[in-house]
Amino acid sequence: MKFNKIVCVDNTKLTDQAIEELQQFSEGGVENYNDYPDSQAEIIKRIGDAEAVLVSWKTQVPEAIIEQCPKLKYIGMACSLYDDESANVAVNFARERGISVKGIFDYGDPGVVEFIVSELIRLLHGFGDKQWREMPVELTKRKIGIIGLGTTGQMLAECLLPFGAELYYFSRTRKKEWEEKGLTYLPLEKLLDKTEIISLHLPKNTTLLGSREFEIFGQGKILISTSLGLPFEEKAFQKWLKNEGNFGIFDGDAGEALSEKSLAEKNLIFSEKSAGWSKETRQRLSEKVLKNIREFTGI
Repeated sequence: MKFNKIVCVDNTKLTDQAIEELQQFSEGGVENYNDYPDSQAEIIKRIGDAEAVLVSWKTQVPEAIIEQCPKLKYIGMACSLYDDESANVAVNFARERGISVKGIFDYGDPGVVEFIVSELIRLLHGFGDKQWREMPVELTKRKIGIIGLGTTGQMLAECLLPFGAELYYFSRTRKKEWEEKGLTYLPLEKLLDKTEIISLHLPKNTTLLGSREFEIFGQGKILISTSLGLPFEEKAFQKWLKNEGNFGIFDGDAGEALSEKSLAEKNLIFSEKSAGWSKETRQRLSEKVLKNIREFTGI
């Protein structure tokens, strides 16, 4: 089957070649937007009577929009889909109305991990304009905690193990195979107390750290976040960041949720670039989005 029309409702970051390939799945062509709509009314207008919509993680598609688009048969998320709570699409509501919702996984992780390792090494050695401690230090024997041991967390562990770092993790489920590789599981509060550096890899809309957790984490520590949204209470983070020797490292996507006050903190390292948007990331994303459509249409 072909759709009557496909709309890329915002900047999905599909490659030009992928946009061309989408034509084969649509009788009425493909409408491709390279910006982000600023209202629900604009999103509804863009979708119109289209049967298929592609959307990035930045645009919300709640129940109210889905209700106003009765022709929809397919919503393709050009982003990760873990569950309804963390998704920018009202997944369960759409499926109850007979609309297929498909997301993708494991497309931007290598770039994210490269960002984390490179920025962490720069801070430890003082290769940039900031240095963690008075003397440069190596990753060797650093006590590093990974919170969220999904694909990105696992790739980060693979990169850090050869440096001789002491790796700890906290996750919703135990990962015995990774414990055999050298990682140690700790409950959250024990991990925060034990480690010097933590890297957050959590689904959007997951808030894990508050005042108590930051107090346990303490001084002379480094917090890294490449998670979408804020996986912590921002006021508690701001207070923690003012302590002597504490540093935060954020990429563009994670930093978007921070206030101007947080971004102005002298010990915050913030890249305006998103870590996961390399040429290779866009290619992987495009291939996975097209694969989902191909499987749905049978073309």
